[in-house]
Amino acid sequence: MGGLWWWIHARSVREVRETFAEVEVVVAPDSLAQAEDWRLAEVDIDAPVMPAGLDELRVQRDRQRALPGFGALADREIVYLRQEWDDDDPATYLLEIGADGRRVRQVERTGNGTATRTDTGDWLFNPPVVDLFDPLLADREIDRGEFERWWSTARWEDDHRES
Repeated sequence: MGGLWWWIHARSVREVRETFAEVEVVVAPDSLAQAEDWRLAEVDIDAPVMPAGLDELRVQRDRQRALPGFGALADREIVYLRQEWDDDDPATYLLEIGADGRRVRQVERTGNGTATRTDTGDWLFNPPVVDLFDPLLADREIDRGEFERWWSTARWEDDHRES
């Protein structure tokens, strides 16, 4: 699971998230200590020129900033979203998302009416799945009551797990 990494000098975590699209800001002390040996490029958030990759994320964020809904979901502890998946196996995902963009709980509703619930204990990896500054997310927000109704009737993905 790759990625591009930099040490970004900024005034706050929020400023980094608001300036660059689709970024994860690592703040866990153990992760930071591990990254100290990686010899990462250092970048000042106010610099006029950014390294390749980071420059594109800033341009993307600048475009988003002008759209209605930009940052509407940022700074919340929990957000509830509906995400449609129109691939070979269409499904609707109802997501409970934490302030860092990671899933907390999820309900998958398939076309045949099956509703399956999963949580952090079910996922080997749980990277951020949404950028809470993304203006397109504002139209996907649902209320907690709708999420909880689906959660309470969904079955666990692993049939032997206790509910």
